[in-house]
Amino acid sequence: MKCASCTHKECREGKDCTTITETLAYTEDEQALMKAASEIEARYYMKKTRLEELILFAKEMGYKRIGLAFCIGLSNEAGIIAKILKKDFKVFSVCCKVCGIQKEKFNLKKISPENFEVTCNPKAQAILLNEKQTELNIIVGLCMGHDIIFTKNSIAPVTTLLVKDRVLAHNPVGVIYSRYYLKNKFGLAD
Repeated sequence: MKCASCTHKECREGKDCTTITETLAYTEDEQALMKAASEIEARYYMKKTRLEELILFAKEMGYKRIGLAFCIGLSNEAGIIAKILKKDFKVFSVCCKVCGIQKEKFNLKKISPENFEVTCNPKAQAILLNEKQTELNIIVGLCMGHDIIFTKNSIAPVTTLLVKDRVLAHNPVGVIYSRYYLKNKFGLAD
């Protein structure tokens, strides 16, 4: 599959370029997620922010218990998001540095080798939110790779609200809108 390179996108008109739909089956839970997503899209297309859509989606699904797995560097943002979500849900939040494990324990490279550093602990974040029986977990700026570990270990479905990008003010897609980056960093001409 090379859909990103396709210029026709005939799938939008109902064309099936694969044979997978003949055997594709969505579970009941997946169908409920698809239905809620479709409801939100149909009612609020281009009218709501991602955070507003997240709240509407969680309500549509009947979720009551929401988990926030956040980066310590985005504690302020996580606090604001938690305050907003607490109006409608019971919110549980877990910081990435939970348990305070020293990087030496896993022989991890440090940012500053001469300093004491604690590693992020995405598996513990997932386990702690699993124990709280959250129904939806939200990633707020977990590091690349740590987001994958968290998602893999979360029992509840996971969505990402905020993606960390230390260079582009947490707007990772900004890189593809920058002519400088496209040309000078990725070798793509105008």
